[in-house]
Amino acid sequence: MTLLEADQVTKRFGGLVAVNKVTLKIDQGSIVSVIGPNGAGKTTFFNVLTGIYKADEGTIMFNGRNLVGKRPDQIAALGITRTFQNIRLFHNMTVLENVLIGMHTRINARVWEIILNTFPMRNEEKTSRQKAREFLAFVGLEDKSGELAQNLPYGDQRRLEIARALAAEPQILLLDEPTAGMNPQETADATRLIFDLRDKLGITVVLIEHDMRVVMSISEHITVLDYGTKIAEGQPEEIRRNPRVIEAYLGKAAVEEADHGTSTDDRPEPASTAAEPMAS
Repeated sequence: MTLLEADQVTKRFGGLVAVNKVTLKIDQGSIVSVIGPNGAGKTTFFNVLTGIYKADEGTIMFNGRNLVGKRPDQIAALGITRTFQNIRLFHNMTVLENVLIGMHTRINARVWEIILNTFPMRNEEKTSRQKAREFLAFVGLEDKSGELAQNLPYGDQRRLEIARALAAEPQILLLDEPTAGMNPQETADATRLIFDLRDKLGITVVLIEHDMRVVMSISEHITVLDYGTKIAEGQPEEIRRNPRVIEAYLGKAAVEEADHGTSTDDRPEPASTAAEPMAS
């Protein structure tokens, strides 16, 4: 079943077309990657999907609702959450408190109940804390719930950001470069966690990722952007051998070598690159 469908989505910044008529279907229970060189428009596309930017053209349908024009908190409440390229935690708050903040769209207590510290409010807070600990246990951080977020190692901060996104109980989780800056062991752990998100929690995962080994090993479907335009989509093996993708990453010389019989498997895969800016 198609869970989310973006149709002809376009985002402009003045005369710059950052996302150009991109169409994408995401099936429920899938792991999908959006890849492309720096400046391809991947993060901008994520920002449009989650309401940080409003699409100038096109529609984004999620469970029969058009998301265009909705605020980020409204989209999160509907069931789409995300992480960011640059980790955005509340560094002076504890690990547990960071996850509790992610639950704000699921909290039913009214302002007067909070002020009066009513029994229903206390009960909901107790339930929320228990759920938060369960999410921390899922990502392997249960024993660090009382630590300040800023004191966690880099890999654990990435995991905490995922736990906070899970706290909103999403149907789709968008991960923006989840393995960026990680060492090989951290990358392997993150890859296993992404599979667990889908296989154990039933969450559909869409990720932006520059590490082609991660992309090819984890993705069921890949969409490739270049200068804001979709240039290819398909299964990993199709994308690996697509001339337009090779050219976008490695230049025309690489395509010419392939045309003369040099296998792409004999060349290194596109290297992991630096994080894109917000409006990349």
